Amino acid sequence: MKRALISVSDKTGIIEFAKELVTLGYEIISTGGTKKSLDEAGIKTMGISDVTKFPEMMDGRVKTLHPNVHGGLLCVRDNPEHMKDLVDNHIELIDMVVVNLYPFKETLKKGGTHEELIENIDIGGPSMLRSAAKNHKFVTVCVDPADYQRVLEEIKENGDTTLEFRCELAAKVFRTTAAYDALIAQYLTSKLGIEYPEKLTLTYEKVQGLRYGENPHQTAAFYATPMTGYSIAGAKQLHGKELSYNNIQDANGAIEILREFLNSGKSAVVAVKHTNPCGVGIGNSLKEAWDRAYSADPISIFGGIVATNEVIDTEVANELHKLFLEIVIAPGFTDEALEILKAKKNIRLMTLDINQEIYNKKKVVGVNDGILIQDIDFGEVKAEDLVCVTETKPSAEDIEELLFGWKVVKNVKSNAIVVSKNNQTLGVGAGQMNRVGAAKIALEQAGEKSKGAYLSSDAFFPMPDTVQLAIEYGIKAIIQPGGSIKDQLSIDECNKHGIAMVFTKMRHFKH
Repeated sequence: MKRALISVSDKTGIIEFAKELVTLGYEIISTGGTKKSLDEAGIKTMGISDVTKFPEMMDGRVKTLHPNVHGGLLCVRDNPEHMKDLVDNHIELIDMVVVNLYPFKETLKKGGTHEELIENIDIGGPSMLRSAAKNHKFVTVCVDPADYQRVLEEIKENGDTTLEFRCELAAKVFRTTAAYDALIAQYLTSKLGIEYPEKLTLTYEKVQGLRYGENPHQTAAFYATPMTGYSIAGAKQLHGKELSYNNIQDANGAIEILREFLNSGKSAVVAVKHTNPCGVGIGNSLKEAWDRAYSADPISIFGGIVATNEVIDTEVANELHKLFLEIVIAPGFTDEALEILKAKKNIRLMTLDINQEIYNKKKVVGVNDGILIQDIDFGEVKAEDLVCVTETKPSAEDIEELLFGWKVVKNVKSNAIVVSKNNQTLGVGAGQMNRVGAAKIALEQAGEKSKGAYLSSDAFFPMPDTVQLAIEYGIKAIIQPGGSIKDQLSIDECNKHGIAMVFTKMRHFKH
C-alpha cells in the first residue's frame, strides 16, 4: 500500500482529497490539527508518532524531523544501497507529501506580534517538501490545493503521477519555499534596520499574465509584492478589460502624483499619458479640479489615465464619459456615476483608497543582469523650507502656486519643467536631454497663459538660459533646487527683470 503524508495549514479541499486518496489505495499519515480534521471526517489516519516512534514535542516544533520520515522520502528506490539502508533501519517508504506552510505572510498582514511571527516560521513543512521535491523521481509532492484535482486525475489515469508532472510539482515547491524564506528574511532584516543587506532576495506573486509588454512582440506578466497597500496591485477593478502592461505603468504614475495631494485639503484630479502628467488640477470641488486638469491639455488626455482623490459623482462622470479614457481610478463611484461610466464596455474603473499605507518603501528598477534599489522619493518641501534668493520676494499666494508646481514636476521624467497657475498645469516638458529644451516644450504648450504663471524645475539650472526663456514668456516666479556653481547667473537674470526665484535645496531626478 502506498503512503501519503498530509500536514496542512490551509485545509481547503483536504478532506475530499484525502478521501479520494484512500479510495485509490493510499494509507494516510498525518500530524496535529490536520490529523484531527481527517479523523473527524471519518478518514482513517496514522499519526506521525507511529512512524517516528517518537512523541511530538515542544508544542509541535519537533515532530517530523526524523530519519523515519526523511529516509522514507529521500530513498533513491533504484539504488540497492539506499534500499538496504531502508530495510536495515526499519524505515518505510513515503510516496506522497501534501504540505502547505504555516501562515507567516497572513500573520504579517494582520499585524501579528514578533513572537507570533516567529511561531509561524515553519521548519518541518519546508524540510519535508524539499526532501520530497528533491526525490521527485519517485515521490509526488503537493504544496498547492489547486493541484489536488490534477494529482487525483493522474493517479486514476496512469496508476500514479507521471514523472513530468512530479517534476512540475517539485519546481513549484522550490518556488514556494524560496518565496517563504525570502519573506521571513525581509521581515527580520527590516526589523534590524538593515536597508541594503549583502544578499537581497525579493519575492513577488503573480497577479496576472499580460497579453504583451510595452509592444506586441514583448511578453509580460504582472507580479506584486506579498504586502500590498496604496498601489495598483492593491486597487480593485470594478469594470472593463484586463489591465495591460502600459496601463499598469501609467496608472502607477497617476497614483504617485495623486499621493502628493494627500493632505492638501483640496479636490485633486491627475491625468497621465505615458507615465507623465498631461494635466493636474486641484480645486474646491471635484468638478473644479477636473475642469482644470482637462483644460490643461485636452488633446493629450485622449486615451489617458485619470485618478482622483474623491468619490466620482454624476457631474464628473458625465464629463469623463465624453472622452476615450483607458482607466479611471478613484476612492469610489456613486451608483449613478458607475452606471454612466459602465456604458463604455472597455474602460477600466478602479477603486483605491488614497489613505492606505504604502507598505514597500523601496523602489526596484531592473537593469541588464541586475537591479537598482532605492528609497521611494517621499521628499517633501514646505513653505518654511524655501529659500528666496532674489530681490523680489514671492507672496503667500505665489508660494502656494510654486509648491503646487513643485509637487507635479517631482513626478515628471527628467529633465523636467512644469508651467502652472491657479492650481493647474499649463505646460509640461518631460524627459529632455537638456533643461532649456524641456522649458521650451512647457512654455510653448502654455503659450499666452505663461504670462504671470509659475515655472518649476526638478533640478538646478546649469546656465541662465532657462531663466531667460521664462522671462521671454512672462513667468512671474520660479522654483528650483539650486546648487549649481553658476546659480548666481540665474539669480542675476531674475533680479534684472524683477521676478522671484526660490530654492528648495532638494532635487527630484526621475528616470
